Amino acid sequence: MYRFGFPLLILCVISACSAPESEPQPAQDTDMDLATHAREIHDRVITLDTHNDINVRNFTEERNYTMDLPTQVNIPKMVAGGLDVTWLVVYTGQDDLTDAGYAAAYENAISKFDAIHWLAEDKAPEQIGIAYTSDDVRRIVSEGKRVAMIGVENAHPVGLDLGNIKDFAERGARYMSLSHNGHSQFSDSNTGERDDVWLHNGLSDLGRQAVAELNRWGIMIDLSHPSKEANMETMSLSRAPVIASHSAARALNDVSRNMDDEQLMALRDNGGVIQTVAFRSYVNAAKNSAYQDAVNALREEVAESMSIELITDRRALFTLPAEEREAYFERIEPVNEAIEDRMGEVEAEPVGVSDFVDHIDYLVETIGIDHVGISSDFDGGGGLEGWNDASETFNVTHELVRRGYTEAQISQLWSGNLLRVLDDVQRIAAEIQSDNG
Repeated sequence: MYRFGFPLLILCVISACSAPESEPQPAQDTDMDLATHAREIHDRVITLDTHNDINVRNFTEERNYTMDLPTQVNIPKMVAGGLDVTWLVVYTGQDDLTDAGYAAAYENAISKFDAIHWLAEDKAPEQIGIAYTSDDVRRIVSEGKRVAMIGVENAHPVGLDLGNIKDFAERGARYMSLSHNGHSQFSDSNTGERDDVWLHNGLSDLGRQAVAELNRWGIMIDLSHPSKEANMETMSLSRAPVIASHSAARALNDVSRNMDDEQLMALRDNGGVIQTVAFRSYVNAAKNSAYQDAVNALREEVAESMSIELITDRRALFTLPAEEREAYFERIEPVNEAIEDRMGEVEAEPVGVSDFVDHIDYLVETIGIDHVGISSDFDGGGGLEGWNDASETFNVTHELVRRGYTEAQISQLWSGNLLRVLDDVQRIAAEIQSDNG
């Protein structure tokens, strides 16, 4: 994946994140002192990213995550950047609400579950282990290994059989969203905002039953793709805290994938956590568009000079079959290589770590440090200047330290809050199962 190198912008320390009296911040005389202090913190805390997409073709003997593939996440990049925990995502695009659609979705999901287990249990158990609980996370990290956890993006593969929720939990799923981009059998999607066409006006009856089953089997409910109405209803029904595995603040960037303040307040009252996402167009759509327009103009100029045809419609590109899309990326790689030396001609500024941490600041100020976490959406469109793959993870900690967050607060943001929610969800699941015999 081609990356563009630009300096990281720095913002001032915010008073809302000043250190508590019990944990004074050491004085930092120079940028080097601050970087050294940030590195020490980064090495001590457990860093956890809740959303990383996968392709099963990267889980074979010939090509897998023990290698430094051109993916944004793999074990070498995690080691290089000090990323301890990756949530590998069992993602399924929304298909027809038919028996055939459900069967295809289920087959896709199982292939991804199997791929993750193959990596951790067969290919590289000495390098990475699957965690099912927060205790597992801490144990595996203490053993010097990376940690894989499993999230399910889109409950479409569950079909109409709610028993599959228990099955997915047994396969390691620890969060699940009730829809993705497109209305599912369980929930409306945020994408209904595009055309004001809705299927359920929130959750379906089956979706309400799914909320109860997810609570029963200890799976965190993920709010990052359903509609606002569905999310508000989910939070009113759920006996356990919920998460948004990869979302940002709508007050700072008005896109349907981000959460507005009403949802944020409900999530806070629910005891949940929003995992702030480092996705350029969700962080700052206008800034990203200006930068992309400038880069695309340069790319088109270079491609024309090389007689290579570009696909300029992003939606058309990402609806191509996977093999055709990968072939296209290979075909245009000479263009990307050719413009690398000309990136200095691009005057627009890319969305970077500082813009991303602006969202963290806003969320902390709005709903409190206990309800905010961090995610990337790597290999699913996420990443920004300064944190464009797992090897650059330290840059996020560095910016948090620069803004005055304490080690305890940084530990909460990176993993403490999310693992606390997981503990709560699993405790409540045990109570529900005990009550029901």
